[in-house]
Amino acid sequence: MPGTGLWRTKSVEQSIADTDEPDTKLRRNLSAWDLAVFGVAVMIGAGIFTLTARVAGDLSGPSVALAFVFAGVACALAALCYAEFASTVPVAGSAYTYSYATFGEFLAWIIGWDLILEFSVAAAAVAKGWSVYLQTVLRYVFGEDIATSAEILGVTVDWGSLLLVVVLATILTMGTKLSSRFSLVITAIKVVIVLLVIVLGIAYINPDNYTPFVPPAAEGAEAGGGLEQSLLSAIFGSEGSVYGGFGLLAGASIVFFAFIGFDIVATTAEETRNPQRNVPRGILGSLAIVTVLYVATALVVAGMVPYQQLATDAEPEGRKTLATAFSFHGVDWAANVISIGALAGLTTVVMVLLLGQQRVLFAMSRDGLLPRPLAKTGKHGTPVRVNVLVAVVVAVAATFFDAGRLEEMVNVGTLFAFILVSAGVLMLRRKRPDLRRGFRVPLVPLVPILAIAACAWLMINLTVLTWLRFLAWMALGVILYFAYGRRHALLGKRQRDGVTETAPPVVEGDSKETPDRLN
Repeated sequence: MPGTGLWRTKSVEQSIADTDEPDTKLRRNLSAWDLAVFGVAVMIGAGIFTLTARVAGDLSGPSVALAFVFAGVACALAALCYAEFASTVPVAGSAYTYSYATFGEFLAWIIGWDLILEFSVAAAAVAKGWSVYLQTVLRYVFGEDIATSAEILGVTVDWGSLLLVVVLATILTMGTKLSSRFSLVITAIKVVIVLLVIVLGIAYINPDNYTPFVPPAAEGAEAGGGLEQSLLSAIFGSEGSVYGGFGLLAGASIVFFAFIGFDIVATTAEETRNPQRNVPRGILGSLAIVTVLYVATALVVAGMVPYQQLATDAEPEGRKTLATAFSFHGVDWAANVISIGALAGLTTVVMVLLLGQQRVLFAMSRDGLLPRPLAKTGKHGTPVRVNVLVAVVVAVAATFFDAGRLEEMVNVGTLFAFILVSAGVLMLRRKRPDLRRGFRVPLVPLVPILAIAACAWLMINLTVLTWLRFLAWMALGVILYFAYGRRHALLGKRQRDGVTETAPPVVEGDSKETPDRLN
């Protein structure tokens, strides 16, 4: 266990050995197909159904398709790094576990705290969106408005969000395999609807709507200056980041939210059969599928409606979605179908976000950075206590609070995690060249360096206000680490007790059969 204090690292061998503890052992029953389903399930949701139209109208204009390409390239570079780590360290926790093996305990805690922000805030925000779509679908079905929220003792209670979180938490508690099967059914429905949007929308494309492809930068009050502009535009003294080059880059930073999900696939590595082979396939396969669908959808929507009509403040007031493009042409039946698809899509998004949050908290609890009793698994091989805790926190947030526009807050945390994972590949290659790697990032160190640069570039195109909120959240995490995590960490206790690692090394190129805990 090299290192002491803040920088003590938990070796790959010890991380793998800890997965065999009877009380905290997860059931290994997922295939590459299951992982791809999880990835597509979480990535096709809030991003494609809501962000595409809004970013086109508010920031990038028709070049929103190019914004998706930029964000997709950054994700693909980071995905290669995730795939190598997941095949080398097939343990729950994703970026948190990888950071513990490379950068040390303190940065592992920071990234774990960061992932809590990413998954919990995203799950609560998407659950609120699901409730809104539920109300729309109920109106289509029953012909009258049925509110999904109610006033109780002066407090607004969103029962739609509460119902969703409770049902999904129950499914996740009953087993990850069941969750995958449920995701498969719902994901198939929403992929069909996305394809319907693309095929049907082509007939309504007006080529004039693509001109200018990158609209000229807005000026004056419409430019969105101050704390609401991107950090990059503030650095260069621009008035804002609405349209123009800064708008395109700011749009890429926002639509990045649509790609959040492939990193959740890595959190299930410990529950995957043959993770060295299946996790990289699941990560890269799901990312490739959704990137093609995103770019095609963005091109269709931008071609159907002038981008000015998609702006948030355009008449009629309110956020614009994929359904807006079809309503613009009077194709109301298609708009209704899209709303149903959005309801299905957001269902699996919330479920997989809950899954990712549970696995990160499970890994942190097993390491003692959070109370270890939370990591105890039940008869279905899932961490029941963590599941309940996450469900309660997300349900409270989604039921009683206004989630608001939180995409940027989620994005800055995720991009930070991607940077650490990409840098971790370089460090682990240098520190442990002997490890068996089921997947290797090509062109090292070029690809990891490009991944770091691309993610950092997207980060500085987020707003100044987002950066301030992110730094405040990280400061709270540092306080909690020194107040609890550092003193209770299992790794620190082992060092103080003089316990040494007994797990056998995993040597790359070893001709012997891979141990069962790695398969």
